[in-house]
Amino acid sequence: MFGLIGKMRAARGQRDAVMDVLRESTVALPGCLSYIIATDPVDADAIWVTEVWTDQASHKASLQLPEVQAAIARARPFIAGFEFQVETHPVGGFGLPVPGKGG
Repeated sequence: MFGLIGKMRAARGQRDAVMDVLRESTVALPGCLSYIIATDPVDADAIWVTEVWTDQASHKASLQLPEVQAAIARARPFIAGFEFQVETHPVGGFGLPVPGKGG
């Protein structure tokens, strides 16, 4: 499995607009096992995104999908920047397939 944890910054007062685009564009992404969008309790403009994919290739391919490209274009005016992104290698957890157990 391939994972990403990232923090992005919305333009002041635009966090909900960015989250709306993220929520609308994260349905039925091939290879996506989990896509969690979260607010930051102490930073009104920060958005945390935690993703789990079957593999890195699935994530990379998703960025080329027309609906994802359209979502990026819609959200771009409301995004102030990206603070960081960390790659992870998920090994399991609630809701994720267990390696070697049909998942």
